[in-house]
Amino acid sequence: MSQTPSDSAPRLRLRILFGTDAMLGPGKADLLEHIRETGSIAAAGRAMSMSYKRAWSLVEEMNSTFRGPLVDSSRGGARGGGAHLTELGEEVLANYRALEEIIAEAGADRIETLQGMLRETTTPAAADIPEGK
Repeated sequence: MSQTPSDSAPRLRLRILFGTDAMLGPGKADLLEHIRETGSIAAAGRAMSMSYKRAWSLVEEMNSTFRGPLVDSSRGGARGGGAHLTELGEEVLANYRALEEIIAEAGADRIETLQGMLRETTTPAAADIPEGK
């Protein structure tokens, strides 16, 4: 799984649009990683606080978008089911993560400049917050 920056650190979220109907973004990439780690669409969905129905829907969408399936799954039963990334799924995920790194490195100076332009914010002390808020 990719490293998560602290909440205060700026971060890029890459979304690639392929025409008007197909898209690959951070949620789908994270879902693919969780499927690879857990071997299960249901477990991957749970890890992302996502319903099985939503996780399955995203997998079906990705499988129909690319030239072949990204996830191969088998139904449960006496021996249990499971899911794994196909070779194409591994390639798509690796290319997406590599592109994220390239963009983050290339844009680091601009991100730092933009961050310097942000309004200074401070978290008020508990005593400064009116009651009932």
